Amino acid sequence: MSNNGHTSPKIFSAQDVEIKFNLRGKVLTALRGASLDLYEGETLAIVGESGCGKSVFTKSFIGMLDKNGSITGGKIQYRDEDLTNYKTEKDWLKIRGKKIAMVFQDPMTSLNPVRTIGEQITEVITWHFGTEHEQAKKEAIEILKKVGINDAEYRYKQYPHEFSGGMRQRVVIATAIACRPEILICDEPTTALDVTVQAQILNLIRELQRELKMTVVYITHDLGVVANVADWVAVMYAGQIVEYGTVHEIFNEAVHPYTKALLQSMPQLGIKGHDLYSIKGTPPNLFKEIRGDAFAPRNADAMDIDFEEEPPVFNVTDTHYAKTWLLHPYAEDYRKSLDERDAQIKQEKKAAEPFNYTDAEKLLEVKNLTVKFKLGGKEFRAVDDVSFDIFKGETLSLVGESGSGKTTIGRAIMRIYNKVDGQIIFRDEPITGKLDRQKKKKLHMEMQMIFQDPMASLNERAKVDYIVSEGLYNYHLFDNEKDRLEKVENIMREVGLSSEFASRFPHEFSGGQRQRIGIARSLVMNPDFIVADEPISALDVSIRAQVINLLNKLKRERDLTYLFIAHDLSVVRFISDRIAVINKGRIVELAECEELFAHPLHPYTKALLSAVPYPDPDIERNKKLLVYNKDMHDYSTDKPVWTEITKGHFILANSKELEAYRKEIEKQG
Repeated sequence: MSNNGHTSPKIFSAQDVEIKFNLRGKVLTALRGASLDLYEGETLAIVGESGCGKSVFTKSFIGMLDKNGSITGGKIQYRDEDLTNYKTEKDWLKIRGKKIAMVFQDPMTSLNPVRTIGEQITEVITWHFGTEHEQAKKEAIEILKKVGINDAEYRYKQYPHEFSGGMRQRVVIATAIACRPEILICDEPTTALDVTVQAQILNLIRELQRELKMTVVYITHDLGVVANVADWVAVMYAGQIVEYGTVHEIFNEAVHPYTKALLQSMPQLGIKGHDLYSIKGTPPNLFKEIRGDAFAPRNADAMDIDFEEEPPVFNVTDTHYAKTWLLHPYAEDYRKSLDERDAQIKQEKKAAEPFNYTDAEKLLEVKNLTVKFKLGGKEFRAVDDVSFDIFKGETLSLVGESGSGKTTIGRAIMRIYNKVDGQIIFRDEPITGKLDRQKKKKLHMEMQMIFQDPMASLNERAKVDYIVSEGLYNYHLFDNEKDRLEKVENIMREVGLSSEFASRFPHEFSGGQRQRIGIARSLVMNPDFIVADEPISALDVSIRAQVINLLNKLKRERDLTYLFIAHDLSVVRFISDRIAVINKGRIVELAECEELFAHPLHPYTKALLSAVPYPDPDIERNKKLLVYNKDMHDYSTDKPVWTEITKGHFILANSKELEAYRKEIEKQG
């Protein structure tokens, strides 16, 4: 693409779009004059936190606003059609699916659970083109093949629940492209997926885009994904596009304070031992009128004018513009001084010393742990002969794809699963099998768990005060009511929640706040050891940074030990002392964090690392995606053994593989 702008014709334009919702008699302005153009065959990414208006904006392109919402200003034009004049469903069906299609975030809610996958795609083809059923079925099978689903004829007859998350997402994409749309809108298409599956889905969309010459719009909060796929980036905040430019301009020369803050919040850019940059405060209340720059209350460097007048759009180059007063000629010196200060801060930060294992004491030992489940009369091993130690004060991260057995290990350690083979030893005492009440009580106070989904793990009908106090009530850990309230207030303050929140219900909080409530509930017991099961996977970039900082701060202040379960290696690098990589119930590699990133040995670890999105377009475009195939191991006679190949670096390998790995280590020097 040439730097001086777009190389293909414009096919879509949204100008000064305003969208309002009537909610319980109040008016919420979700979009406040947002503008965007789309060009043939190009990819645009719209980035921003939850609630900034990304999904509402793009839903308005296909007439899918909720019944409470309406376009109250501006113009939306597709080719020569003014879509703002469309009023009925019949109008919209000329465009929706055929010309502009959408892939939604959660494939399970987009698919009908009681109809086969094939019928759902066939229906789309017959509905839009009037194709005969048999012909449509043939086309549907071809589309399934196109999106990389093997045995398409057999899979055609299956139901959504018989597919994995990544496969379901492929089916949703197949349904969206069945009508060969000109514009494909992908709303967080990879949020719930593993990095390896995510990389495959992004590649798939890119290939389909080339083949069908589609224009693609990504809605995402993951800047690594943006660096990989986008030609152009629009940054959205509080219902407006606050910065727009080519992918290189946004990543390398961002000017809006919000864009810079989003980029700085990425764990890949953090420095170990220092807090990740996190955006303070919360987005503005869109029920109220916003004065000045909407981001000003969260921007520590805001100028007086930011609170008084809304900034106009300033051009940085022909292809790059932003809505910030920092680009006004009068603010030039101030902007330069901020840039210099940021560069200096970055230079002065030194990475923390690695964890000292020489004098460390073992807090937890897992020996030959095996967990079996029965499914449909068959027994399968969710965890297969796993061994590792966790030292006091360290963070050991357990990383692997969905279904690899990470959570099962965490739950076995927490005694949620009791029927296990092997040994789990905590403070030199075995904790598997039957324990007396006294021992159980002691363990529940010393070991706690933080769960993945802050919505599902909190009792919706209980107030925060009760949720946080649950452990105190169960184990009578307070002298009187005054003591209990004091304990709840202290722990809420420690996790960054105001004590007045105690009388509210979980649904009144954001995802990040709910996760803090979950953390407070665990910490009020004063544990030494915490299993954190994917505690940040459902959160926005900036909120994720806040929760990571909080976990690190609590670790330092309370001398906590974590088993951190995750599928996102970028976060893991920032928080871990050591990393264990798990695949299909077996730990295949374990090493100190920096060692694993610098010298991965196992092909599965290499595949995981190659799929991690990095917020730099140059790195993303040039990286080679490695695909792991378990058939590359021949364990028929030469069985794999858990071996310490260099000090502290363990690997699961047979004698032939060990020889090859040793040669690889010698080469690395």
